[in-house]
Amino acid sequence: MFKRLVAIIVTLAIILAAGWYVLRRPDIAFDRLESLYANAESKFMPMGESGRIHYRDVGPRKAPVLVLVHGFSASLHTWEPWVSGLRQDYRVVSLDLPGHGLSRCLNVAETGVPQFVEVIDHLTTELGIERFTLAGSSMGGHTAWNYALAHPEKLDGLVLVDASGWPKSDDEAASSPLVFKLLANPVARSVMKDLDMTGLIRSGLEDSFADPSLVTEGMVQRYAALGRAPCHREAILNLMTGRADRTGASDEKLAPIKAPTLILQGEADNLVPADHGRKFNAAIAGSELRLYANVGHLPQEEAAEQSLADLRDFLSGRVYVPGPAAEPAEIPAE
Repeated sequence: MFKRLVAIIVTLAIILAAGWYVLRRPDIAFDRLESLYANAESKFMPMGESGRIHYRDVGPRKAPVLVLVHGFSASLHTWEPWVSGLRQDYRVVSLDLPGHGLSRCLNVAETGVPQFVEVIDHLTTELGIERFTLAGSSMGGHTAWNYALAHPEKLDGLVLVDASGWPKSDDEAASSPLVFKLLANPVARSVMKDLDMTGLIRSGLEDSFADPSLVTEGMVQRYAALGRAPCHREAILNLMTGRADRTGASDEKLAPIKAPTLILQGEADNLVPADHGRKFNAAIAGSELRLYANVGHLPQEEAAEQSLADLRDFLSGRVYVPGPAAEPAEIPAE
């Protein structure tokens, strides 16, 4: 009986090891990823000893500035509908956060909202941008409202798009997409970090849209490939382990925000419940809330036309203080 049990255990171990070997996917070099997902407007800013931040800076140099910050495991590509619709009238800066997109990691152990706030401040300072409107989606929204608290003197406005930060109730956590439940499990995280995540990425993206048919194969492959950039998997897992940090939202924490604030929220969001958008609206004095029926976690993509119209209406009412008239100097490449 004992020998039979040992044989079964060994057999299962061999099957699991074989499965891990078959599903394991190595890193993809940045040179390869840049050839696929950078474009003629892509620029790179050195930061720290080995970090490098990917960003795009388009539109008239003397126009009002809008800075766009993507969410968890995403990249600046999520903003392409907005960039296309705004670049004629606004200077639009979008960036990949460290450990995302084509940006290289800084300190993986410190990957999180405080680090992201520093990166935004460093980039805008290097670009000679003195004041701007800051928009963030999901985790990028979490970063944006923390930036508003840290650097209120620099903001003309704040835009929160299905922003995260409020603690989830047990019922809300239970309804989270499968990929987030797995990433929240320490054992699953340790196994998944080296595996082919394409299926789970597809499932997670479909959960992010009220209309899953909007998820294209190209979108899935982009998320999967960029997630395999060197150190990105470690950075993503570190973000999951540090999600319950001191940057979380509360009425008291958000009360000091005085920047004019627009809150955009999909009512069919499976990741950040619509009630969280209402909480931001209640906590930030004078803020405006726009709710989108039958729209999920990414209104900038799923409701691009309507969200862009609402954003334009908001931006047109902002008081703009122009920066230096001179063209900003290029940041030297690494």
